[in-house]
Amino acid sequence: MQKDSTTLERIVSDTLKKIVSNVEQVMIGKRETVELALCSLLCRGHMLIEDMPGVGKTSLVSAIAKSFTCTFKRIQFTPDILPSDITGFSMYNQKTGEFEYRPGAIMAQLILADEINRTSPKTQSSLLEAMEENQVTVDGNTYDLPRPFIVFATQNPIEYLGTYPLPEAQLDRFFMRISLGYPSATEESELLTRFKQKSPLETLKPIANAKALVALQDLVTQIHVDSRINDYIVNIVRKTREDADLSLGASPRATLCLFRAAQAWAMYHDRKYVLPDDVRKMAEPVLGHRLVLAQEAKVRKCTTSEVVGRIVSGVEVP
Repeated sequence: MQKDSTTLERIVSDTLKKIVSNVEQVMIGKRETVELALCSLLCRGHMLIEDMPGVGKTSLVSAIAKSFTCTFKRIQFTPDILPSDITGFSMYNQKTGEFEYRPGAIMAQLILADEINRTSPKTQSSLLEAMEENQVTVDGNTYDLPRPFIVFATQNPIEYLGTYPLPEAQLDRFFMRISLGYPSATEESELLTRFKQKSPLETLKPIANAKALVALQDLVTQIHVDSRINDYIVNIVRKTREDADLSLGASPRATLCLFRAAQAWAMYHDRKYVLPDDVRKMAEPVLGHRLVLAQEAKVRKCTTSEVVGRIVSGVEVP
């Protein structure tokens, strides 16, 4: 039995490392970002990728999608896109005399919501039910989404022209927020070499299928979390609700997300148990986008990342 357990752990570890290496054929020098994205996927969590145009947000999602044999759809968000374009609509069939559901772009296992903040708040809100309940409701009828179902959304900073800020309810449904940043000079030179003839995306091969992904997601929930780690997570989240620099702290959903993210980070590093360092590592990606700065903090040009770092440093480690 012990041998079978060890074999399973080795298979899981090898699969996860292969997926990261596969994506790194496209994303040069972004290993930690790729690892965070994989952890979000393992937690069935939707991911928000926020950064400047042209740094590889869409390429990251495309590389992840090509690493799995899951159905994949890209939705290009524009100011004129309608909620029905995403969720689908009912059309009257003259032959049968009944209304028939025509699926929207949301009916896929992996979704790229490209430049999500370039569409109106009304269209943004059409994703709320899908992201939380894995279903869409059209004309009073509810339709289940495929499993697994993950939304990867990209957005440019809100200072850019033509963008609409995502509402707090929408942000809270994103499991994690990451950014890529500009590459170093060496990485940018390697980028030119690797993309000299054609994009590595064109030759990327899948590593796992949808069934394997669901199995990996189930394994995350089996990672042991000590009761003292539970208390540590709760204390960190509760501190965000009391901090003077924040007008809105993290929700109970954020507590659950931080708990699950720590499990995924531990599993990725071949451990059956969560350490406080796992919680500290995942705190900013999981909590940062859910917090709203107080006006005084905005005047001081404080960031939510700085606040999370200060809060985590101030909570006693078990």
